[in-house]
Amino acid sequence: MPPFPSQTAEPPLPRLGVLVLENDETLEEDLRRIFPPTTARLHISRVASRAELTPQTLTAMQSTIPVAADLLPKAPHYKVIGYGCTSGAMMIGADQVRRLITDTLPADHVTDPFTATLSALKTLKIQRLGLLTPYIESVARPLQHAFEGNGVAVPQTLSFGEEREARVARITAQSITQATRALAGNGQIDGVFLSCTNLQTLDVIPRLEDELGLPVLSSNQTFAWHIARLAGLCEGVQGIGRLWNARL
Repeated sequence: MPPFPSQTAEPPLPRLGVLVLENDETLEEDLRRIFPPTTARLHISRVASRAELTPQTLTAMQSTIPVAADLLPKAPHYKVIGYGCTSGAMMIGADQVRRLITDTLPADHVTDPFTATLSALKTLKIQRLGLLTPYIESVARPLQHAFEGNGVAVPQTLSFGEEREARVARITAQSITQATRALAGNGQIDGVFLSCTNLQTLDVIPRLEDELGLPVLSSNQTFAWHIARLAGLCEGVQGIGRLWNARL
């Protein structure tokens, strides 16, 4: 049977690739909510990772990030590729994450939630941060120090002390809200960051910002914002919170 002639064309929408942790149940849903199919071609690959959140399991992902990047479709052109782990990016380092990805699959830009959050803090001029994490002490404390090492004071911290990813995805909106109120109630801060891509935060951010009168950021929110900013999509997608309305 002779083949029927066909034409091919590259879709006009920007192509985004995101590496989501194996046990993360939240990030992919949040990203597809912010980037519907009419705005971008969003491709997801999964990074092999342990169920426990410890410094050792986070840094071990250096060996699995390239594997996950290699499983993304070999498209002609990626506008942005993101590595979706806040604490992992902090432990491994943004430059190393970038090398691990781009040595495997080229992209115009590479980002991660920690890098994205630093950019968001600068955009909103937040200098004194309240930090809420789900992590155990050996992960939460280095994250605090990483922000401080980048010139952001972190006078208030709280953590749920969870070690297993599956439990992080099930922390309730009520718990997140109560903890954020406790952070803000101590004063001394001009913004709050809710860390971890598996924490379900998008729906609580607007209410908390209205109630507290402070910018409230989260890993998935800043990550999506930074991807949109790098891809030139900020005006074309519906984001969450004050961050999306900030003057760039």
